[in-house]
Amino acid sequence: MLREDLVYKDEYYKIVGILIKVFKDLGGELLEKHYQKAVAIALKLAGIDFVEQHPIKLYYEGKFIGIYYADFLIKIGEAKIILEIKKHENFGIKNIKQLSDYIKLEHVKLGILANFTKTGVVCKRIVNIVSQV
Repeated sequence: MLREDLVYKDEYYKIVGILIKVFKDLGGELLEKHYQKAVAIALKLAGIDFVEQHPIKLYYEGKFIGIYYADFLIKIGEAKIILEIKKHENFGIKNIKQLSDYIKLEHVKLGILANFTKTGVVCKRIVNIVSQV
């Protein structure tokens, strides 16, 4: 049963479909950077607007103190979604925290953590409950 109240439900399923296709085409033995490049090609072929290695600037008291790079900032219609690609057998708390920080700093409603494993791609939705964007 599909939930009607999910944030960016249709956009999420579209992105996950692309991730599954990449896995089916390439299998589960590649490096993270290769999955990232393949996902970029698949997003482009699907006509989806995105920025790869999207810079997220960090400020303290109005002063620039550093920069992070999200794997993808995806734009589908009005939706903006951060996608992080990983290559592990399990989600780590560090990965979840990283994506949570990115969506808060970038003020987007949804982040997707995609973990390419030996047996499939597993996705985790991270919702920014603070953002009113």
